[in-house]
Amino acid sequence: MGGLKYRLIRAAFDALSLPGVTGLLRRASRCRGVIFTLHRVLPEPPAAFSPNAILQVTPDFLDYAITRVRALGLDIVDLDEALRRLGEATPGRPFAVFTFDDGYRDNRVHALPILQRHRCPFTLYLPTALVDGEGEIWWQALEDIIAREPVVTLTAGGIDEHFDTATVEAKQAAFDIIYWRMRKMPESERVKLIRTFAAFHGMDLARHCRSLIMDWREIAEFAADPLCTIGAHTVRHYELAKLPEEEASLEMARSRDIIAEQLGKRPEHLSFPLGGPLSAGPREFAAARALGFRSAVTTRPGGLYADADLHALPRVSLNGLFQARRYVDVFATGAVFSTLGRLGG
Repeated sequence: MGGLKYRLIRAAFDALSLPGVTGLLRRASRCRGVIFTLHRVLPEPPAAFSPNAILQVTPDFLDYAITRVRALGLDIVDLDEALRRLGEATPGRPFAVFTFDDGYRDNRVHALPILQRHRCPFTLYLPTALVDGEGEIWWQALEDIIAREPVVTLTAGGIDEHFDTATVEAKQAAFDIIYWRMRKMPESERVKLIRTFAAFHGMDLARHCRSLIMDWREIAEFAADPLCTIGAHTVRHYELAKLPEEEASLEMARSRDIIAEQLGKRPEHLSFPLGGPLSAGPREFAAARALGFRSAVTTRPGGLYADADLHALPRVSLNGLFQARRYVDVFATGAVFSTLGRLGG
């Protein structure tokens, strides 16, 4: 996250976390609830160079967030109950939903015991190729390669481009350039480039994926807990908006079929990979609806209102860069993020 943007957001969070501010906003808002996005739960603090630290929170922060959300008067419910409450003519008690994307192994080790202790319902969205160990956690692979190398080489079109990565600042600059170059590519080109990049630097992407993501045996144990709702997260975790329409629909449908084959239950809820405006839009929302998913979530910020599009639901990221306890009251105030979403969109 850029330095100026980070400082501005932190200043806004500090102002909003002053006593009484978020409570007043929640009481004045028509917002009925909020869906939280999480990815990784790790006890170790991020290294100095950790561009993906935004995706990880500590077990202590997760534990506090659950406790505090309930203390604020929000019920923690599963997605089915959230949809039921959104469909009611009159608002009931405010609610929160906890969701985890990707199926990281640390969810089982560090998050699940906390969720079980608090009897906290949650949803786990699975990209099936990653669970098979056949995909790439390319954003983390890029970080891990740059973290260990003093120089990295990117080869495209037969041309080698070298990046100094000797310092934390240089590593961050190289990551930003390469990451966004990959994000702007067609998925087939990005896959080819990250595979070439990883091979050049001696990383086995399949082994890297297997080390981070649960396999089907672990997922089955995870899913057996009645607190858990399993959702689909496509097959290959591609940005659907960058795919042809038929391929994008197949990614959604096939992931649901594979999960049903593996776990014996057909998921009814979907999460769009990456989930921002560059990754999923009206075409993808309509496809999820046509495929019969009951809901689909994005990563666009916002709270949940009675008129919400159930196939373009916003979420609030429990952001790894903002883990101060005083910020949980802000995260639980969906109206704040609905306003931010309108300003940013």
